[in-house]
Amino acid sequence: MTVIKHKGQRVGIFIDAQNLYHSAKNLYNSKVNFGEVLKHALAGRSLIRAVAYVISTESGEETGFFDALEKVGIETKTKDLQVFSGGAKKADWDVGIAVDAIVQSPKLDVVVLVTGDGDFVPLVEYLQMNGGCQVEVTSFGRSSSARLKEVADEFVDMDEDPKKYLIGGGFRKPWQK
Repeated sequence: MTVIKHKGQRVGIFIDAQNLYHSAKNLYNSKVNFGEVLKHALAGRSLIRAVAYVISTESGEETGFFDALEKVGIETKTKDLQVFSGGAKKADWDVGIAVDAIVQSPKLDVVVLVTGDGDFVPLVEYLQMNGGCQVEVTSFGRSSSARLKEVADEFVDMDEDPKKYLIGGGFRKPWQK
């Protein structure tokens, strides 16, 4: 499918920060350059809203990260990390991201989901059929759902040029262990 991009398009960018963080860490032993992700996802179009969905821990060590996101123009929505009595931890923003994308979609021409999570397939299909939005997905292809890549109007594979989207850490090529 041909994806049309022009400067008049109204774009909403919804970032699953945990998904990207873990992908960059596991694939490249590195961190995501969210400013570059935002710039590429926007592609010279009109930004209506960019939101990163993040998790807060008791230690608060992530505050600098939240500040860095806001400095590059990304709003943060936070949720506390849930720790259960058995030691299990849960931190999930899927429903929040989906609700926000649906609520914002009447004001948008394009929804960009920055995630590889296959749980978002129904959201993509809903936005395409009911919201009339073009839906673009940006993520690391090797850690992304095949079905999500298939249903998106466009899939931007960050694995094709990882240095562009990564900062710090011991960057390694995908074939290196």
